[in-house]
Amino acid sequence: MGGKYRITGDKYPRMRRPRRRGRLVLLTVACAALLGVIGWGTLQLIDVFTGDGRKASAAGSTAGCTTKTASSAAPAAAPLAPGRITVNVLNATPRAGLAKQTADELKKRGFRIGQVGNATKEYDKKVPGTGVLLGPASALGTSLPVLATQLPGAERRTDAARKGDAVDLIIGTGFKSLAAKPDADRALALLARPQPTPTAQKKSC
Repeated sequence: MGGKYRITGDKYPRMRRPRRRGRLVLLTVACAALLGVIGWGTLQLIDVFTGDGRKASAAGSTAGCTTKTASSAAPAAAPLAPGRITVNVLNATPRAGLAKQTADELKKRGFRIGQVGNATKEYDKKVPGTGVLLGPASALGTSLPVLATQLPGAERRTDAARKGDAVDLIIGTGFKSLAAKPDADRALALLARPQPTPTAQKKSC
């Protein structure tokens, strides 16, 4: 061409296709992610099909079944505090003043004190052990275990016909003293701890 449109020089523009580096990078990342997902899924499938077998072999199972025992740590009903328990202290021994002495010590430890005196004819001089803890049927899992921490060797009895919430501590001829306060406090703390309760077993074959 001539005139003002004449091309001068020895370099000419070259027509190139736009580079696609962005697409290549995106494709590479997508492929890597896909391979990772496939590998993870494969491991999960292997674990599902072989994991239970390993557990069964370790447990010595010969029938191809596994047994699972679940347990829960839900605590049982909390024991009553000593301040909510009324104790009648009754002396079934020939030793005078033993009921009042024992009642005073229980009061120091937080218990409510009811009647203090001699045991009835049914128990008077007829309790060879350290004592008898007597209460209504409802006291078997509430008041009596708490009172037993103060006199561990005492026998526990309930009377279904008994009314009220008070419990009796009937002192027997084998009584020497209440449990030492530090020991009684530790027993109370253990009584208040929740204990795990086993649930039904499940078998899968």
